[in-house]
Amino acid sequence: MAKLVETFPCVPSTERGRGILISGDPKTDTILYCNGRSVLIRNLQRPQDVEVYGEHGYAATVARYSPNGEWIASADVSGTVRVWGTHNGFVLKNEFRVLAGRVDDLQWSSDCLRIVASGDGKGKSLVRAFAWDSGNTMGDFDGHSRRVLSCAFKPTRPFRIATCGEDFLVNFYDGPPFKFHSSHREHSNFVNCIRYAPDGSKFITVSSDKKGMIYDGKTGDKIGELASEDGHKGSIYAVSWSPDSKRVLTVSADKSAKIWEISEDGTVGSVIKTLTFTESGGAEDMLVGCLWQNNHLITVSLGGTMSLFSADDMDKPPLLLSGHLKNVTSLAVLGDTQKTILSCSYDGLIVKWLQGVGYSCKLQMKDNTKIKRLAATGSNILLTGFDNKVWRMPLTDNGFGDADHVDIGHQPLDISIAVDSPEYTTLVSFESGVVLLNGLNILSKIDLGFVVSASVISPDGKEAIVGGQDGKLHMYSVSEDNSLKEESVLEKHRGAVTVIRYSPDLTMFASGDANREAVVWDRETEQVKLNNMLFHTARINSLAWSPNNKMVATGSVDTNVIVYEVDKPASSRITVRHAHLGGVNAVAFVDECTVASSGEDASVRMWHIDPQ
Repeated sequence: MAKLVETFPCVPSTERGRGILISGDPKTDTILYCNGRSVLIRNLQRPQDVEVYGEHGYAATVARYSPNGEWIASADVSGTVRVWGTHNGFVLKNEFRVLAGRVDDLQWSSDCLRIVASGDGKGKSLVRAFAWDSGNTMGDFDGHSRRVLSCAFKPTRPFRIATCGEDFLVNFYDGPPFKFHSSHREHSNFVNCIRYAPDGSKFITVSSDKKGMIYDGKTGDKIGELASEDGHKGSIYAVSWSPDSKRVLTVSADKSAKIWEISEDGTVGSVIKTLTFTESGGAEDMLVGCLWQNNHLITVSLGGTMSLFSADDMDKPPLLLSGHLKNVTSLAVLGDTQKTILSCSYDGLIVKWLQGVGYSCKLQMKDNTKIKRLAATGSNILLTGFDNKVWRMPLTDNGFGDADHVDIGHQPLDISIAVDSPEYTTLVSFESGVVLLNGLNILSKIDLGFVVSASVISPDGKEAIVGGQDGKLHMYSVSEDNSLKEESVLEKHRGAVTVIRYSPDLTMFASGDANREAVVWDRETEQVKLNNMLFHTARINSLAWSPNNKMVATGSVDTNVIVYEVDKPASSRITVRHAHLGGVNAVAFVDECTVASSGEDASVRMWHIDPQ
């Protein structure tokens, strides 16, 4: 049996120049956000508590709890809204195609019977209100000519709907059935977010013209605005009201978040606090989303980092929650007592996680360097990407040191370190051969005369195995002068070899191929020790051995992780189904019975394996 014990989740998807709209449920103190096709439900009291809903067929854009907390409505770029239950395995209540294009925002009515959605209608309707159970349309929403970025439902009767968008307009509708009431053009740029106060007395809009406007909740008339004194110096992307309807939180491209006191009559909003952040100096510090929930103030930066402030003590440093935005391509596990997990994602981000704790720190590669493979020793990590470079970076207690690199003249495919060799000899394969490195010095470059697809070097640095596109495994001995001598060729695979790994005690090695098969070999006799490992339905991306040499884990494009016991037939495997939406890219054993996996959904998960 396999049981999920820990999730290191991805962060909200962000886009330069656009706000993101996160939301939550005050009763359970959970928040909702989207990344790719996943909707994540995360508890603010216990940030490691994460649930994921992955039923959308397209990238999800926004999700909202119903006011009673029983249902969640989530929408995606195809214009589809799905309404599903928060309990009992996320049962789908309904699915509606509400817009012709992407849905940017949606809101529930306070009686949980109606939903309004807005977005890009591709020439058709840009806003639609509908019944949550039947999908019947409730009124006409004329008056917008371009994408509607945000909408708000008045939380008290009589119901009203307010919308805003890229045509600089704020429109007001009364009903139901809803019909156009009035339009305002006080803003001179995109209006990014509109929100009703919880008591329904007023609503506020914020815009890329650096201004915020306050309107009467019942009539839709403009009554005031946020003071320009001490205001934002960049586009304001999002706004959120305090539960008592007296203050608002705004975030902006000027990398600051501000708390405003709104006067009783709504005529003016004045800054009472500017929240400070530790900056890395790049565009990823721009703030694009925010939420005021109970006692938590949450801000989201363009780089995806979520900062949790306490509303009672705003001077207290925030709790930072971060992770990957894009698919995680490689994993490495270090340490003896408390395990450290290093994960790297395609966009050049390396994150350090601590088992049982979660996020520790991260490092963004400079110049937007993409990363494909990662290999680690206790003190260094080596990275390869899509250029011809191999990067080396020292690991320090509180993060990462400065990176340096060597150009090997070819795009690296696979990287493997001989961890027990005195000089940490490293084998890097490329399409037609391999390179042996000592630190960042090239010892030898060898053309092998066949198309290489995977490689590994033994921990003592005396043997190398290179897998070919033709499915053959070439066994080489590494001589003193760093040349390779071919000892034998093993044939069993019917597809290109994708991964090869030695067992920790070096008596065996395992290989996986693009034709979904894995094989365990005896190193001394070079015979197959465990075969018929054919239970994936697609290419095997990664493979890992347990520290006690008894189990092999494989991860595949088919979204599954399969754990085989070497002493038992392959049919008695343990399968983790749908481990990662979109496919599994990497697996690694953390201890004898815990496997870490990562994949296309930008998350890292830990599974407890209970051998039968």
